[in-house]
Amino acid sequence: MVNQRHFLSSIAAAAVLLAATAGGALGGGFRGAAVAATNGALATTAGCGRAPTLTSGTRTIQSSGQNRSYILRIPDGYDRNHPYRLIFGFHWLNGSASNVASAGYYGLAPLSNNSTIFVAPQGIDAGWANTNGRDLALFDDITQQIENDLCVDTTQRFALGWSYGGAMSYAVACARPTVVRAVTVLSGANLSGCDGGTQPVAYFGIHGTYDSVLNISMGRSLRDAFVRNNGCTAQDPREPSRGSLTHITTTYSGCRAGYPVQWAAFDGDHTPSPVDGSSSPNDSRTWTSAEIWRFFTQFQSTTPPTTTPPTTPPPTGEPGNCAATYSTVNSWPGGFQGEVTVANDTATTVNGWTVRLTLASGQVISSLWNGTNTGTTGNVTVRNAPYNGTLGPNASTTFGFTATGNGATPPSNITCTSP
Repeated sequence: MVNQRHFLSSIAAAAVLLAATAGGALGGGFRGAAVAATNGALATTAGCGRAPTLTSGTRTIQSSGQNRSYILRIPDGYDRNHPYRLIFGFHWLNGSASNVASAGYYGLAPLSNNSTIFVAPQGIDAGWANTNGRDLALFDDITQQIENDLCVDTTQRFALGWSYGGAMSYAVACARPTVVRAVTVLSGANLSGCDGGTQPVAYFGIHGTYDSVLNISMGRSLRDAFVRNNGCTAQDPREPSRGSLTHITTTYSGCRAGYPVQWAAFDGDHTPSPVDGSSSPNDSRTWTSAEIWRFFTQFQSTTPPTTTPPTTPPPTGEPGNCAATYSTVNSWPGGFQGEVTVANDTATTVNGWTVRLTLASGQVISSLWNGTNTGTTGNVTVRNAPYNGTLGPNASTTFGFTATGNGATPPSNITCTSP
């Protein structure tokens, strides 16, 4: 596995930077969460309670009009009534889903004690160019297929990857902030694009100080994007000196509750498995797996974190000073995914919002995130979640939902009011 992982190190840096230019220019792709459901103390999926039809092994799926594949690992003794953690492991350039699976999903599977469902998707041309958002669509489609069949805790979705796989994990964090709880990017760069990239996601970056393929400055840039998004205090973390054969992990201070940023720099080159005290990477001796597992498992099954309430009552806005617009994000036979953008176009702060809409005949909401809904068919009311009700001047937020029925007819009579 180490030899496979180091294949990228022999590729000319110019070729990798060319991929970076192509991927970084992407601005399209699917927005919002594909199948998130974050209402309630524990948000579970349609697969809970059902006898599963999926089995561990290589699975095929239609996505964006193409045949794609992934390797699925279901826990031994799977309990259909128990919500499981879900982790995506993305492979590196010229790597494969099989490489990720055979190495225990970056060493996390041996640590999971059958608590986690693991997924290793296969990239087109053994990479993650994410052209026209095709790889984000794959992430959405795999998530939907798994969660329709298996029991997943939707507040416990994670992604990680090395090199190009790290770039794809970063793209997921940018574009699916309400889907994934946290990501880890090992030796990554902006190669797969960043559609969105303004909302908080718990983030762990790992990078070698003398990475000869993707310079550590690229990893720092990804990290700093989420330092800003997560409201952390900017700092210049300590990094180990050349020849020390050590790593230094820094946890940022001042971050928004529930959205930590962690950074680990190691004295080494382009590898996912550095070893303290040695210049030879080793999958079984690396410190990265344990640190990543600790980072992911610090998050408990819960609703999304809320901000601290103000000490004085906020001003009350006038009814009608927010606006709501709808878009269809994705559709499939018998169902679709919709997203509503709630915007404050005024010069004063909105504190709380309510959206009302009318679904077309036959449309029934099956899950909704970033809001609390009353009703699932016909006239539906959606109020803000505790963490996205305050909108400053010219600010906006979104909520989304999946529904059964024909999505060709959009909801009508959409209105937005604040208290």
